[in-house]
Amino acid sequence: MQLLSLFDGFPLPVYTPVPDVPIAGLAFDSRHVQPGDLFVVLSGAPTDGHQYIPDAIARGAAAVIGVEYIEGLPVPYVRVSDSRQALAHLAAAWHDFPARKLTAIGVTGTDGKTTTTSLVFNILRAAGIRAGMISTVSAVIGDRELDTGFHVTTPDAPDMQRFLANMVTAGLTHAVIETTSHGLAQYRVDACNFVVAAVTNITHEHLNFHGSYEAYRAAKARLFEMLPPSGCAILNRDDSSYEFLEEVCGQRPMIRYGFHTDANLRPLAVTYAPSGLRFTVTGAGQGFTLESPLVGDFNISNILAAVGVTVCALGISTEAARQGIAALRGVPGRMERIDLGQDFTAFVDFAHTPNALHVALETVRKVITPTSGSPRGTAGVKAAGRVIAVFGSAGARDITKRRLMAEVSAELSDISILTAEDPRGESLGGILAEMAAGAESRGGVEGQTFYRIPDRGEAIRFAVSLARPGDVVIACGKGHEQSMCFGETEYPWDDRVAMRAALSKLLGKSGPLMPYLPTS
Repeated sequence: MQLLSLFDGFPLPVYTPVPDVPIAGLAFDSRHVQPGDLFVVLSGAPTDGHQYIPDAIARGAAAVIGVEYIEGLPVPYVRVSDSRQALAHLAAAWHDFPARKLTAIGVTGTDGKTTTTSLVFNILRAAGIRAGMISTVSAVIGDRELDTGFHVTTPDAPDMQRFLANMVTAGLTHAVIETTSHGLAQYRVDACNFVVAAVTNITHEHLNFHGSYEAYRAAKARLFEMLPPSGCAILNRDDSSYEFLEEVCGQRPMIRYGFHTDANLRPLAVTYAPSGLRFTVTGAGQGFTLESPLVGDFNISNILAAVGVTVCALGISTEAARQGIAALRGVPGRMERIDLGQDFTAFVDFAHTPNALHVALETVRKVITPTSGSPRGTAGVKAAGRVIAVFGSAGARDITKRRLMAEVSAELSDISILTAEDPRGESLGGILAEMAAGAESRGGVEGQTFYRIPDRGEAIRFAVSLARPGDVVIACGKGHEQSMCFGETEYPWDDRVAMRAALSKLLGKSGPLMPYLPTS
């Protein structure tokens, strides 16, 4: 492809002439440059990509895109206003703008976006629509499911556009895309041509990257700013972000969902059971009953968001909504039950923020059959069993979460076990000390109501060894993720495998070995 043709209709400022030279591919990592590639420099944290231009040219780059004023390179250099944003539009042009041939639906939020994305995808499939999905767990294109990595976020722009192009080639008509704050802030989903956008919630997360809650919220809001004037916004009326996003959306069509009386879509006659949920959706001209194997009020919100996207915005039938919602048994690592025949309940959940942990612990209290008694637990009753929570807080990330998560667990769990969760280059002992201080501030007593066990495998083993009949053990923070980072090394790790290993040893059954960590 000619470089000049990639810039046909380019929507960003270009400060130097674009030469008409052939390009063999796109690369934004100098180590991956192949002869004839266009090297797009990514400037900013953690390093400035301009310093790698000589390496890219040595590997055969045919041209370079950057933002700095540079002269005298042996290959053509094109200066643009923002190279990250340029990469998204160049990748779209490289793949012949696949999003223009699809109905693209974006889902963002702090918690629940993977589940909501999966619900929307299931409903579309139940309606007979040829849909694809790109989530932080996987990309589903036709009959293929592609892994999107270890520590996952929204794919980089070239991968995103490649996935969309593969959907077009496979004859799909709709794409459901989970969009993270990093992906939005770094323009990875620009040129995706969203026509419907939904938000689950915007709570305390990724402040180390964004700098403030306001900047984090603004990154999420970019999804709605990208909607055309006729694009439909699906907003959570219960969330503190509602007023801000309502203003961002302006005159665009909006569907409000939630428990709030002002919501367009609301749940009535909710029935909770260990086997799932049953409730009636009312409002926005709707009135139908849904059943789902998912649990918790947060999943009621996720379901309402999916109904807003599909039934309200896209005109999908309520029967397809019923079928699609009922068919989703769960999302990997999201309140996933691990059952080897033990006499207590074990879950693995991705809850890695204070809000998500709060919601997860409230949910498992509802799963336990209540009995009358003291006011501890949900709805003024004491749970029949105890809640034992295993979790950590990541290093090199938002440090304020550490105390907050321990405080949440001290209030809602009977026993908290503080352990490793991607300490990266930080002192694991230091992280656990900050968490312990949070637990103690809420009345936690070390050795009685909370414990510090640095090795995550040993922490899960200890949790199941404490469990009595009727208890719930829940390991939070890792969910579906497939690795844990110590220093700069990613060690293979899966909480679900670890939970099965701990349970099989407890029960004297054959099972997987506990994965190795450097703390083991």
